[in-house]
Amino acid sequence: MCEHCTRREFFGMGAAGGLLLAGATWTHAWASEAAPAGPRGKTRICVLFSGEPQPDDRNWGADTGQIDAVKARLAEAEKNLGNIELVMGQSRSPEETQALLESAGPDAPVLAINVQNFALTGVVTPVLESGRPMVVFSLPASGHDWMYAPRWHRAGHRVALMPTSDYNEVERALRLLRVPPMMRRSRILLFPPARGTQAACTPEEVKAKLGADVVAVEEKVFDELITAADEAAVRAECEAWTKGAKEIIEPTREDIEKAARVSVALDRLIAQEQADALAIGTCMGWLPRGFPCLGFTRLRDRGIPAACEGDMDSLLTMLLFQYALDQPGFQGNATFDTSRNVLWTAHCTAPLKMDGPNGEAAPYLLRGHSEVGGSGCVPEVQYRVGEVITRTKFVNLSTLLASTGKIVEVPERSVHGCRTQIVTEVRDAAKMAANWSSALETEDAMTLLHRVVLYGDHMDDARHLAKLMGLEVLEEG
Repeated sequence: MCEHCTRREFFGMGAAGGLLLAGATWTHAWASEAAPAGPRGKTRICVLFSGEPQPDDRNWGADTGQIDAVKARLAEAEKNLGNIELVMGQSRSPEETQALLESAGPDAPVLAINVQNFALTGVVTPVLESGRPMVVFSLPASGHDWMYAPRWHRAGHRVALMPTSDYNEVERALRLLRVPPMMRRSRILLFPPARGTQAACTPEEVKAKLGADVVAVEEKVFDELITAADEAAVRAECEAWTKGAKEIIEPTREDIEKAARVSVALDRLIAQEQADALAIGTCMGWLPRGFPCLGFTRLRDRGIPAACEGDMDSLLTMLLFQYALDQPGFQGNATFDTSRNVLWTAHCTAPLKMDGPNGEAAPYLLRGHSEVGGSGCVPEVQYRVGEVITRTKFVNLSTLLASTGKIVEVPERSVHGCRTQIVTEVRDAAKMAANWSSALETEDAMTLLHRVVLYGDHMDDARHLAKLMGLEVLEEG
């Protein structure tokens, strides 16, 4: 394999379907021409209590004790999440709802908590007319208004329903509600070419659908950052990776130093551009300077999604769920073994902290890249056997492909395929393989192949998020 070619060029796949912008003039913003984003601040969320508390021994409605418990859990969630600001108020009329919305601001989504029977249906019109995302949180017996939330969604409004006695669900509602405003403030860096579905590779469409800015970075800019990388920081990065590894197999000291230098440069680039996510379309040609895989691991562990091979669908997937869950994603290739009813996911870069930035780091080996003769330095991360996972991908800016599984095997040392590998038991591997990527109109291998793996069962999160963002969920398998 040539040191400067992309994986697609190596396999002879050409520019079919999912490869955009290769060799073309970048027609959107270059990072050098677009001012870095300003401070993000906190996301404001409007919390609307509709109606009056009811006696605790009669009537359909929530009592004062229940409402106090909800408010206490909201205050706890606001502190836990750290990046939201709640604007709370009571409404007994559409006029009071409108005043509360204006107080919260034009971009604030809504958490509606019904207190009195049929109170929400009487005051909700300004929320629906504004087009804001809204979660309806409905305690049991707090009123019959819950049954209208699905009807509002079917009518085209961005409404999700959480009918439950679990007060912890208000924190999940706030996590999901913050996603659309956070996407609108996002700045995504791309080393062209972009890959993926046409919509995801078109910055204007990403901006129109999600509000995020996509800006391109010139290779020479990053070359300068690599050259200027702080030597003390590079030594510290080398030391950290070397000491933390269970074993160093193929990489030489020079391989590790090159990868560490790229990691330090990527960190500098993100800080310099005040970016929230990064995709590199030329990563397979970076070996002479050092592969970005260690740097991608560091970025994802800090909550900065980073996508291999310019895959914009995978990058946007990781960004959506990073905002929703505070967890990174493992972007990887799929391969099946129907005799065992399993699906493998494998790639040569992966986060260590799949539980989130404050979670424990997974053990890892330092390996050479599997597709370039074992040279370079990449992590082989050993994820937890027995962990339930969600496998997903946001495609065409319209659809969430999603499924669940359980990790049943992680190799002690990987062979055949990319270095980090998980084998997951799925519901029906044969059916899943036969229908794989049937929703995609492309022949591009990487667009068809990649999925993002998250720790935990997040199918409900995916469905709620889809309702709040006007998306479709397609369950695979």
